[in-house]
Amino acid sequence: MTEKSNVQAVHDTLLEEFRRDDRVVILGEDVGKRGGVFRVTDGFIEEFGPDRVFDAPLAESAIVGVAIGLALAGFRPIAEIQFADFSTPAFDQIVQEAARIRYRSNGQWGVPMVIRMPWGAGVRGALYHSQSLEAFYAHVPGLKVVAPSTPRDITGMLRSAIRDPDPVVFLEHKATYRAVRGEVEDGDFTIPLGPADVKRQGTDITVYAYGLMLHSSLKAAETLAAEGVSATVVDVRSLRPLDAETILREARATGKCLIVYEDNRLFGAGAEIAALIAEEAFEDLDAPVMRYGGPESPATAFNKAQEDWFLPDPERIAAKMRALAAY
Repeated sequence: MTEKSNVQAVHDTLLEEFRRDDRVVILGEDVGKRGGVFRVTDGFIEEFGPDRVFDAPLAESAIVGVAIGLALAGFRPIAEIQFADFSTPAFDQIVQEAARIRYRSNGQWGVPMVIRMPWGAGVRGALYHSQSLEAFYAHVPGLKVVAPSTPRDITGMLRSAIRDPDPVVFLEHKATYRAVRGEVEDGDFTIPLGPADVKRQGTDITVYAYGLMLHSSLKAAETLAAEGVSATVVDVRSLRPLDAETILREARATGKCLIVYEDNRLFGAGAEIAALIAEEAFEDLDAPVMRYGGPESPATAFNKAQEDWFLPDPERIAAKMRALAAY
């Protein structure tokens, strides 16, 4: 076992996959000589050279488009979008091309590529460096969309994403890069894309979360435990495919469900989870399914006070959990 931060887990896993499979390449803005804005690919160009580590221009559509071509030509490309906010210029390539090629070729062509997107608020990034865009991509058949938030999950799921025969949007929450640490077992293990993971088992309420909100929800659960309320915390970690079996099992176990996510609450991924529970587990519920998401603001502000107001935090999550438990 080795203790790592989230960002170290990304770096180490990419390095291992580069050494394991010479079809793996990476392209993005500053991924070469600078090693990426978060230093994820530090040292890669020195070891693997410019034939496998490509510095790209400020053109996300071109980054993803070239990666699609590389995937179709037999490579295993990783397209790094420096910040998820800037993936929108590549939306056409991701949604209309990468996600649909297997369908439109009647299964004859796949696009084995990973699109890495650092996402989320909590780093004083303001309008164009703090957004949560997961619901846009999770809506699209043909894409897998995952958001692991612990070093172990990042390691196992990134390996699976790189080896997957279809395109994967791999979301890495920036605020957890260096703030979250954990043990990762040594060796070549993988974690399938799809299954959720119960990070805490309880008996009174069930909380579903992913990304930074997973860690905030676990802190809130600790607070509630001291008050005599026992909470299950489910790390959704995969938005497409979505693990309906685990979600429903844990909903039925407690009968009270809260979904926490930092994206705008309206039409967010939490709405799909809430609909699933309401449709499939209604008769097992003891309270309405509740959601706690970001406010109806286009994005977070730069100043700390307004960013703190935007982001659900452990104290306010605990208040929502407390109200649900008392329903």
